[in-house]
Amino acid sequence: MCRFLDRLAGHFDRKVHLVVDGHSAHRSKKVRDWLAAHPDDVEMHFLPSYSPELNPDELVNADLKHSLAKQHRARNQAELAAETRRFFRKRQRQTHVVRGYFGGPHVRYVLGEDLMSF
Repeated sequence: MCRFLDRLAGHFDRKVHLVVDGHSAHRSKKVRDWLAAHPDDVEMHFLPSYSPELNPDELVNADLKHSLAKQHRARNQAELAAETRRFFRKRQRQTHVVRGYFGGPHVRYVLGEDLMSF
């Protein structure tokens, strides 16, 4: 998580506000120490416990599961990994679909005032 935070902070020239769930990796002492050492780079905001409807990642996961179910069933872990990578490569080129993940009433908070600014 700290490597991710380093990369994230290095990518932007202003403070990043990161919305995360309660996963233990997000709450670890190492992460808290990293955040304390970089107060002007990243601020983490935690979603309430047991609130998957507020987490846009859950919409991505649902899309992935729905998409994979339409294709042939993976026979092993390698095929599943390959199909998952294919799904995400396709979504990278479909920015309108990615924007749609943030259009639902429960996750619009992510976008702030300008709902389609990214």
